[in-house]
Amino acid sequence: MSRRKRLQNVDGLQNVLVTIATNQCSLSENDVNLLNDAIAKLNRLRIKKGLTDKHYKSEISDVVDLIIKFLI
Repeated sequence: MSRRKRLQNVDGLQNVLVTIATNQCSLSENDVNLLNDAIAKLNRLRIKKGLTDKHYKSEISDVVDLIIKFLI
């Protein structure tokens, strides 16, 4: 996957998470922390260069785990 495509995917997911975190007033502190952790991981992923597909998938799977914990 090209770097541009990866950045578009990361930016889109990050925008959705920021929107959820800011627009939902009924979130618990734990939910907010999970969303903030996922956003922080996406920010770090965005500035990393030279990632292989394997490393990228590993980083994204960590973010997906945080989102699943948020949803459950």
